[in-house]
Amino acid sequence: MTDEEYMRRALELARRGLGHTNPNPIVGAVIVRDGRIIGEGWHEKYGELHAERNAIANCREDMRGATIYVTLEPCCHYGRTPPCTEALIEQGFSRVVVGSMDPNPLVAGKGVSILREHGMEVVTGVLKEECDAANRVFFHYISTKTPYVVLKYAMTADGKIATVTGESQWISNEDSRRRAHAMRGRYAAIMAGVGTVTADDPQLNCRIEGGRDPVRVICDSRLRTPIESKIVKTARDIPTIIATVCGDEERLRPYKDAGCEVILTEEKEGRVNLKELMARLGERKLDSVMIEGGAELAGSAVKEGIINEVTAFIAPKMVGGSTAKTPVGGAGIEKLADALKLSAPEAELIGGDIMIRWEVESLCLPG
Repeated sequence: MTDEEYMRRALELARRGLGHTNPNPIVGAVIVRDGRIIGEGWHEKYGELHAERNAIANCREDMRGATIYVTLEPCCHYGRTPPCTEALIEQGFSRVVVGSMDPNPLVAGKGVSILREHGMEVVTGVLKEECDAANRVFFHYISTKTPYVVLKYAMTADGKIATVTGESQWISNEDSRRRAHAMRGRYAAIMAGVGTVTADDPQLNCRIEGGRDPVRVICDSRLRTPIESKIVKTARDIPTIIATVCGDEERLRPYKDAGCEVILTEEKEGRVNLKELMARLGERKLDSVMIEGGAELAGSAVKEGIINEVTAFIAPKMVGGSTAKTPVGGAGIEKLADALKLSAPEAELIGGDIMIRWEVESLCLPG
């Protein structure tokens, strides 16, 4: 097998950590001697052993002179676990093959330098694009200290998220909805507007086997979330944040008593200041947010320039209606030159639906 093939296996292992390592990166490691894989591991959970140490723990052979393939540069600093560079040096590896370099200022090339100083051959950049893409959330968060934001929605072929009467269940098929729940389990938080809460009374949890419930963030400028809603009633079971501009302690008290955390932001055009909210969520080590629910919230997110990725599930249905809601509401952008620019499209057929994912290229706003 080639370096690329072993690194591809390490990437497969890394993806098993999705949704469990936030705000750490996902990382996989493969140990090879004489053309045989003798150890494998991945970073399984935040605060636990890193991929390299798990691979070493799973190896029952002498590792001196072996090669280890790792999707991200080995760490060289003390955190919740000791440096992985120390483990590689102790075991006597002769060669280390790295996919991505770590942008974390605590590492940022230092890990590779330490290994080379100890006589190891270090090869970098193997499947770099794939390894970088696997950790786009981590790279964004470690560089900006704000969450990576995904706007997700399901719409009909004519671009509607509901009929003229507001009926929206279900636009996408069951397989698409299962995929959407898997996305919920991958990202640290899920965000919806108060309009979605009052209209649908959702739970916003991850309802797939082995899934992890994200932190729920409700943007509710004027505190209209019903105290009897499922969101509030389950706040002691699933971490829930109410983001608002209302500082009236008497009105806030029922939410706090129910177990909700409240984040008070400055008011921006009558709404929660989304950029301030992202900074506050980043301080809580929430590295990613999926916006799911609310055309008005989506419109504000587009206008404020906080979106990093767009994922759309397009159903083979048409409902029409000039007043039927579309995925992105609000006042809208007046000039095409100021539109949200999307790039790097990826498409997948899910049953009869089409899922398309784009990266946000740039946002050019007036003024």
